[in-house]
Amino acid sequence: MKYKSTIILFIILIILAIMSLFMGATDIGISTLISGEKSIYSDIFLLARIPRLLAILCTGVGMSVAGLIMQQLCMNKFVSPTTGATIQSAEFGIALAMIAFPTMGLAVRTIFAFILAIVGTLLFVFFIQRIKFKDAVLVPLIGIMFGNIIGGITNFLGYQWEITQQLSTYFSGSFSLILQGNYELVYLVVPLIILAFIYANHFNIVGMGEDFSKNLGINYQGILILGLSISAVITASIIVVVGQISYIGLIVPNLVVLFKGDKIRGTLIDTALFGAIFVLLCDMIARSIIKPYEVPIELIVGSVGSVIFIIMLFYKLNGGRKVAVNEQ
Repeated sequence: MKYKSTIILFIILIILAIMSLFMGATDIGISTLISGEKSIYSDIFLLARIPRLLAILCTGVGMSVAGLIMQQLCMNKFVSPTTGATIQSAEFGIALAMIAFPTMGLAVRTIFAFILAIVGTLLFVFFIQRIKFKDAVLVPLIGIMFGNIIGGITNFLGYQWEITQQLSTYFSGSFSLILQGNYELVYLVVPLIILAFIYANHFNIVGMGEDFSKNLGINYQGILILGLSISAVITASIIVVVGQISYIGLIVPNLVVLFKGDKIRGTLIDTALFGAIFVLLCDMIARSIIKPYEVPIELIVGSVGSVIFIIMLFYKLNGGRKVAVNEQ
C-alpha cells in the first residue's frame, strides 16, 4: 500500500496529540470539558493546552521540512538549520533588533530574524559551493564552525549591550510560555510548506547539480535561493516564538529517507508527520521527568539528536572507509 506509512504516522500523531492535551501540572478530565461549564480548567485547556499543541506540531513539521529542503539543495544529508548556521543567524538578527530598536515589539525582531536567517544560510551555501572536495562530513563541520562564529558575535553583543537575559529565552527552546495570542506566528509554517510541496520537483532537480538543472531548463540559482529562503524563514519564525530547538531538521529527514527514499515529494508528508511526532514525544518527556515542573524541550531534543548525529557520522565514516578499502 503506497500510503501505508503515512496513514500509520498520522494515526500515531493523533493519539499522541490527544494524550498531550491532558498532560500538565493541572489535571483536566474529559468530563470537565464536555460539561460545557465555564471554569478555570476550560480556560487552561483553550488558552494554553491547545495553543501549545499547535505550536509543537508547527515546530516539528516546519523544522523537519526545512532540514529536508536544505539537505536536498546542498546535496548533503548532514546539512540542516542546525549545521547550516540558519538558527544562529536568526538569533543574531533578534539580537540586532533588540539593540537597534529596543522599544519595538515582536514584529521588528521577526523581520530581522527573517533577513539574517536568509543571509546567513545563503552565505553558508556560498562557502560550501567553493569547496573543491565536498566531503560529506566536512560540509556540516564548516557550517557548525560558521554558526559558532555567528553565535560568538551574538553573545558578545548580548554582554556588551546587557541583553543576555532577554536573549536567553531564544537560546533554549521551550513551549512552557506558549499561550493564546503569543504563538500565532508559527502558522507561517503552513503556507511555506505548501509552497515547498509545489516546488518539490524543482528542488529534486536542483539537488542533482547546476548543469543538470540548466539542461532541463530550471533556473538553478533562483530555485536554490527560493528553497533556502523557505527553510530560513520557517526556522526564524519558530525561533522567534519557541526558541532554539536543534537537530530536528537533521535527524528526522535522515530517518525518513531510510524507509521512503530520496525523492522530496514522496518523503515530504512523512517527514512532516514524523517530525511532529518526534517533537511531541520529546515535549511529553520534558513534562514528565520532574512533574509537575518541566525541563526545556531543547534539552531533550538536543540530547537525543546529538547521539543520533554522532551515530550517523560514524556510520558515514565507516562507509567511506569500506569504499576506500574496496577500491584498493
